[in-house]
Amino acid sequence: MAVDAPSQVDSRRQRPAAGRVYDWLRDGIITGRLAEGTFLDEVWVAESVGTSRTPVREAFHRLNAERFIDLLPRKGAQVHVVTARELDEVNATRMLIEGHAGSALCADRVGAPREMHELLDLMEEAERALDWLQAVQLNWRFHRSMVSAHGNVVLTEMYDTLQARQQRVGLRALESSPARVPVIDEQHRGIVRALDDHDSDRLQRLLGEHLMPAPEVTAVLGSDAHRM
Repeated sequence: MAVDAPSQVDSRRQRPAAGRVYDWLRDGIITGRLAEGTFLDEVWVAESVGTSRTPVREAFHRLNAERFIDLLPRKGAQVHVVTARELDEVNATRMLIEGHAGSALCADRVGAPREMHELLDLMEEAERALDWLQAVQLNWRFHRSMVSAHGNVVLTEMYDTLQARQQRVGLRALESSPARVPVIDEQHRGIVRALDDHDSDRLQRLLGEHLMPAPEVTAVLGSDAHRM
C-alpha cells in the first residue's frame, strides 16, 4: 500500500495524533489510495503516520461511525465497500431530506442561499481543472447549504452522516463518467433557479433527476444493486 511522503505527514504533526490518523485514512479512502476492501493493520497505520497505536484505535472508531471503515471482530479494520444498493438507499434518504428542505425554502420564498450561487462557479472551475476531489467536496457544500438553510438542526445533523458515502461515490462517478459533468452542472444551476423562482414542483423533479444513479456508476459498485 502507498504511503504519503514524509513532508506530507510532517505537515500534519501539529494536529492531535488521532486527528492526523483520521485525516490520513479519510483522505486515502476518499481518493481511492486506500481501496475498498483493504484491510488496515494498526501497526502499519501507526508507522505510516508516525504515532502510537492508541490514536489509530481512536481514529478507527470515528471512521467506523462515519462508515468509512468496518470494524471486524478479531480481524481489525477494513475499508468499507459501498454497494449499489447502499447508493440507492443513500440517494433516497438524500431526496427525503433535500426535498423537504428545498420545499420549505420555496414555501418561505427566500430563494437559494447565497453560498449555492457562489459554489456554482467554484465547482465548475474544479471540474475544468480535473480536480475531482475538490469538485466533490464543493458539491457536498452546495447541497448541504440548502439543507442547513432550512434551519432544522436535527435534519442537518442527519444529513451530515451521509457525507462519507456521498463524497466517495461522487468521486467515483466523476472519474468513471467525466462526460456527464455538463449535465450535472446544468442540474445544479436548475436547482438554484427553481429555488430562486420558489417553484417547489420543479425543484422536486430536478432533485429526482440529479439523484438518479448513473448506470456506469452502479455497474462498478457492489453486486447487490437495486434489491430495495
